[in-house]
Amino acid sequence: MRLIFGLVLLAGVALAGGAVYMAKDYIGQYQQQLAAAKQKEQAIVPTQTVFVAKNPMKYGDILKQEDIRAVNWPQDSVPQGTYSDLAVLFPEGVDEHRLVVRPMEPGEPLMQVKITQPGEDIGLTTRLDKGMRAFAIRVDVASGVSGFLRPGDRVDVYWTGAVNVGEGREDVTKLIEASVRLIAVDQSDDKVNGARIARTVTVQASPEQVAALAQAQSTGRLSLSLVGAGDDTEVGGIEVDQVSLLGLTKAAPKVAAPKERVCAIRQRKGEEIVSVPIPCTN
Repeated sequence: MRLIFGLVLLAGVALAGGAVYMAKDYIGQYQQQLAAAKQKEQAIVPTQTVFVAKNPMKYGDILKQEDIRAVNWPQDSVPQGTYSDLAVLFPEGVDEHRLVVRPMEPGEPLMQVKITQPGEDIGLTTRLDKGMRAFAIRVDVASGVSGFLRPGDRVDVYWTGAVNVGEGREDVTKLIEASVRLIAVDQSDDKVNGARIARTVTVQASPEQVAALAQAQSTGRLSLSLVGAGDDTEVGGIEVDQVSLLGLTKAAPKVAAPKERVCAIRQRKGEEIVSVPIPCTN
């Protein structure tokens, strides 16, 4: 009986020792796995959503949603001024576009310094319609409508100069361009308040109009006439000279009196040759 009790006791001790050993091994493996998981977790870099260019974009391009994409960017290296919220880039209910002010390549993050605010333009190039050019006209207080010109206004352009008429010259004023749009006053393309005497205004014109305005400005004096808002009246063929302005009659051209015809023959008298008048036969 004692032998059986001793054998059972030894078996119990052996089983208990085996259980302790297995538990210790299991706990060790668990601790190793936990440590490895922590190491992997520490190796993972925290990221943040950043919008980058999806396609190449150049100066003046309109920023569109199809030109950008979201990427995970390491938090500790996110450039300042980037965008992480699509609603900030494209606010709801805002129809104005953002424009690109710095060229961007695919994968380059969008930043505040690279794009405009909604509706903000970046100069005259964005104000020009397709196929149009900018042309500067010199003005003063008289020719510039006393400083009441604003970007966006439309003006008629008149040329005053001297032209050849018959054998003389005559001063003429003529409408050369009608309802051209102003895109800048002096070096400002923004709206201004109050009157300001400008030295130059910049108009939008076609290449043909630019050539005509350049020729007119170099040969005479240009004056501007402000067109009313919403006025779409077509004007043309306006030309005034001094005679029509004052209601004068042009003097008839002077007709030179016919010269008296003299006929003669030459005769030699000695060493001299003399001219002897004779009647003209034809």
